[in-house]
Amino acid sequence: MQRIANLLVIENGQVLLLKKPRRDWYVAPGGKMEAGESIIEAAVREFKEETNATPIGTHLKGVYTMMIQEHEKTVDEWMLFTFAANRVIGELFQETTEGLLEWHPVEALASLPMAEGDRTNLQFAANQQGVQYGTFYYTPEFQLIKETIQSSIEEVNHPNGKA
Repeated sequence: MQRIANLLVIENGQVLLLKKPRRDWYVAPGGKMEAGESIIEAAVREFKEETNATPIGTHLKGVYTMMIQEHEKTVDEWMLFTFAANRVIGELFQETTEGLLEWHPVEALASLPMAEGDRTNLQFAANQQGVQYGTFYYTPEFQLIKETIQSSIEEVNHPNGKA
């Protein structure tokens, strides 16, 4: 099973996205985890490699299973760990071998071309509290067949009883 980590920076109402040349789809910077890496180490490493910058305030936003199915048979399975950060420091690349880096308004996540599962998880990462979990079922051409989504918000117990 392939393990992937990505990281969405949300700063001043904008999100930093990578436009991939293969499909002209937008994604959050990220990629494959290396042996022995924690999920956050992988997300930060991949983000730095693809952007030339460092994310600040990095935190987990989603854990997803991605199933690739052909004729109702599973042909591939991935785990995706989505992180968010609230700012970035450093000088961003404009273009890399991975694609073009672009800032977009958070609201653009609803309409930019991307895999529909990415739309679900990136909109959650940018707009909701807590952590989202889910499974996305795709065709080999990355057409979404179905998704199942759950989320949780950590309840913090404060000494004075107020959240």
